[in-house]
Amino acid sequence: MFTIGDFAKYGRVSVRMLRHYDALGLLRPARVDPVSGYRFYEAGQLARLNRVIALKELGFSLEEVGAILDERPGAAELRGMLRLRQAELEGALAAAAARLAEVETRLRTIESEGTMPTDEIVVKNLPPVRLAEMTGVAAGYAPQEIGPVIGPLYEELCSRVQAAGVVPTGPGLAYYEDAPDAAPGSVLVHAGLPVAAAVHAEDLGGAVRVVELPGVERAATVVHRGSMDDVLPTVQALARWIDAHGHRSAGFARELSLACPEDRGQWVTELQEPLIP
Repeated sequence: MFTIGDFAKYGRVSVRMLRHYDALGLLRPARVDPVSGYRFYEAGQLARLNRVIALKELGFSLEEVGAILDERPGAAELRGMLRLRQAELEGALAAAAARLAEVETRLRTIESEGTMPTDEIVVKNLPPVRLAEMTGVAAGYAPQEIGPVIGPLYEELCSRVQAAGVVPTGPGLAYYEDAPDAAPGSVLVHAGLPVAAAVHAEDLGGAVRVVELPGVERAATVVHRGSMDDVLPTVQALARWIDAHGHRSAGFARELSLACPEDRGQWVTELQEPLIP
């Protein structure tokens, strides 16, 4: 048997914690000296201690831990419970990270208000273009919602185009639409590459469409430099310019990828906001 101090050492917990677990009935000593009151533990009790700590660290309350262990789950059952809890916590962490990224984006946008030059904004005609494209649905139009959808689309599209021996005739062009058949606020994402007239959908596989994207008579355009995760200040500077000059937007902006090196901070993208004639 071990003294409470030795058992705490082997279990990598504090003596105070063991006393607390004893008081709650989570982990009783194997023996208590009736004269001194000293607590003694057996090596086999380390297994229960491990379970108590694992469940507690995964977010279960001590009352829940006791209820779980009183049912004496087997190792496989306990492992399944822990895996499920682990997945829940990982989901919560991912959601928290996404919220943090959104806060950081908004802070950068606030800090840049009034500092971004608008003399680079140009109104021009956008000619029609023939695109090989793939589509997907994003939950919203925020950068952190678009990015995880459009990135894989372009990877797959580029792979299929290359495998077919097709050479794009220009830089990638993304455009967006409301997705009425999906959840409210969802956006239909189009990831496209311009191709020659001789290229047809059957040349590229069933998941790729070839479409004729109509031209735009007038579009307000501005060049964004940097990751598209940080596009919001540029988007809002463009919006302020459009409003200040009495224009009205005709829909989602297109995104022309002028440079996409491996370093996302070096990306160059032209935002093309169609205007109501």
